[in-house]
Amino acid sequence: MTINGEVIAIGDELTSGVRLDTNSQWLSERLGELGIRVLYHTTVGDDIDANIRVFREAMCRADVIVCTGGLGPTADDLTREALAAATDRPLTQNDEALAHIQALFASRQRPMPERNVKQALFPVGSHVISNPHGTAPGIDLSIERQDREPARFFALPGVPAEMREMWQQTVAPELARAAGDERRMIRHRRIKCFGVGESDLEQMLPDLIRRGRWPSVGITVSQATITLRVTADGADETACFAAMEPTLEVIREQLGDIVFGSEDDELQHAVMRMLAAHGQTLAVVEMGTGGLICDWLSGLDTEGRTFVGGSVVRNGNALRQTWGLELESEEGTGESALRAHAELARVARGRFAVDFCLVVGQFPHGAESGSEPPYVACALADGKTEHTKRVKYAGHPDILKSRTAKTALDLLRQQLLVASPGGAPGGG
Repeated sequence: MTINGEVIAIGDELTSGVRLDTNSQWLSERLGELGIRVLYHTTVGDDIDANIRVFREAMCRADVIVCTGGLGPTADDLTREALAAATDRPLTQNDEALAHIQALFASRQRPMPERNVKQALFPVGSHVISNPHGTAPGIDLSIERQDREPARFFALPGVPAEMREMWQQTVAPELARAAGDERRMIRHRRIKCFGVGESDLEQMLPDLIRRGRWPSVGITVSQATITLRVTADGADETACFAAMEPTLEVIREQLGDIVFGSEDDELQHAVMRMLAAHGQTLAVVEMGTGGLICDWLSGLDTEGRTFVGGSVVRNGNALRQTWGLELESEEGTGESALRAHAELARVARGRFAVDFCLVVGQFPHGAESGSEPPYVACALADGKTEHTKRVKYAGHPDILKSRTAKTALDLLRQQLLVASPGGAPGGG
C-alpha cells in the first residue's frame, strides 16, 4: 500500500524569502526512509485563514502530514488554532504539557510569561509530542476520512534542532509502529555522469527514464554534472538495493566511462582517487578558471601528497614572468594555440616535478552575436606526450567556469582510464 505524504512549512520568514526552508528537505528524506512518498511541499505564511485552507487540503490529499513552525507563544504562532479550526475540534489545556513548560522556565531561573500558557493547548483527541529541550510541544492528531484510512497529522516546532530530536524520538518510531507488517521503506542511489548532454544521455538509456517504471530513474543536471537517481521501495534496505541493482548495471553498461562516480562524488573526487591508487601526482596551471580546480583539489588533499600545487595566471605578462612563455594568443584555440598550451603543460610538469600537469587556458572576451561559439584551450602533459582539448565556450554564464573546470578534469580522467583500462570509472 502506497502512503502519500505532505510537508508544510509555516512562517512569514519563509514565504517572504528572508529565510531558507531546510526543514522540509530534511523531513522529506526522513519520510522517504519510512516508505512514505512525499507528493507535496507547501509553504504558508502566518495567516490563520491560509493555514486552515492548507491544513484541510493536506488532510484530503495526503495520508501523513508533517508541519513545522507556528507553535510558539506569540500572536503570529497560529498552528494550533488553525488545526483546531480545520478539524472542528476545540482547544483544551493539557496539564502535563503545561507543567513541562513551567519546569523549563524554572530550570532556567526565569518566570514563565502568561502567553506561554497557549503552548499547552491541544485540539481535543490529539496527543502531545514531547519536546525535551523547548517550550513548544508538538501535536499528533488522527483525522477520520470518509471511505479511507485516517490521515495522520504531526505538528512540530520550526527550530531545526528541536524538530529533528522530536522526529527521531517520537514521530518516526510512531509511524513505523503504525505501519506494522506493511511497513516499507524507500531508498535511492545516485549515479554521477559527465561528458554528454542531458538529452543525449537519456537517448542512451532507452525506456529507463519513462514514467511509471520501477525502480524509477530520474535525471537532473547541476553545473554540467548529470545525476541519475534510482529509487526503489521494499520491506527493508537490503530489498530496496537488491531491486535497484539490475537497473544500476544497465546504466553502467550503457554509459561506460561517462559514469565517474556515485552519491556525493564530483569529478575531482574521481580524479584524486585514480591518481592516489597509483601513487601519481598532479599540478594545475589555470587561467580562465581562476584557481577553481586548485581550490577543489586542495580541499581533498590537505597534505599535498597527490595534488602538489598549482599556478593561477590571468594575463600574458604574468605568464611570461612566471613561466617564461608567450602564448601567440592567450584566448586562441587554433592549432598553434593548442601547441602553445601543450608546451606550457610540459614545462610546468617539469617545474613541479609531477606525473601530470593540467593547463586551462584563458576565457574568450566579447564574442560577436551570431558568430560561432568561441573555445577555451586545455592541455595535459603526462611525461610521454601532451593531450589537448578545445572546450566550447557556450552556455549560461553561471556555469561556464565550473563546466570548463570539469571538462579539464575529465580530460585527465579519460587519460587515466586509458592508462589503466581495468580501473573502474570511479566509485560507480
